Amino acid sequence: MKIICIGRNYAAHIAELQNEKPLDPVVFIKPDSSVLPKEQDFYIPEFSKDIHYEVEVLVKIKKVGKHILEKFASNYYDEIGLGIDFTARDVQQALKEKGLPWEKAKGFDGAAVIGNWIAKEKFENIDNLGFQLLKNDEVVQDGNTNLMLWKIDELIAYVSTFFTLKKGDVIFTGTPAGVGSVKTNDYLSGRLESIEMFNVNIK
Repeated sequence: MKIICIGRNYAAHIAELQNEKPLDPVVFIKPDSSVLPKEQDFYIPEFSKDIHYEVEVLVKIKKVGKHILEKFASNYYDEIGLGIDFTARDVQQALKEKGLPWEKAKGFDGAAVIGNWIAKEKFENIDNLGFQLLKNDEVVQDGNTNLMLWKIDELIAYVSTFFTLKKGDVIFTGTPAGVGSVKTNDYLSGRLESIEMFNVNIK
């Protein structure tokens, strides 16, 4: 199982972090050990003082594919989900300043929350899905897949150029604006088209 993540896929999020708009999708990978087990709390790691939440729409790959054409990409997934890409922002910033990879900031244990899955056929249009992250019952991120710079099928085609996609692989499609830090005793929950997809306690 690979967790393939897309960075800088929403213009407002690029602006809030003062990043440069990319010409191509920004791609990085989290190890499978980064997945937070179901029903387990998220523990803030000792190596960071600034852990950020980033809510993202997820896609689960259902069969092997390589060099997938965009027009056929929809044949490679049946399920849509929602999750969190936890980021050690202070660690990431230090790595970026040195031109180093992000894995320590993005791939640590528990850094990937994968919520429930819903059959894509339940949605009228996957390129127009509303989703939210709530912190302590207050909406902090409010996004829609229609704001993606690269849509889901475009991402699958692009990523498959570099990596063979296999059954069970998960693609995190990027986060909208509104990212922020968590602290002990926070409670996070995610909604996709008003359906609760996950909830996480911060310890």
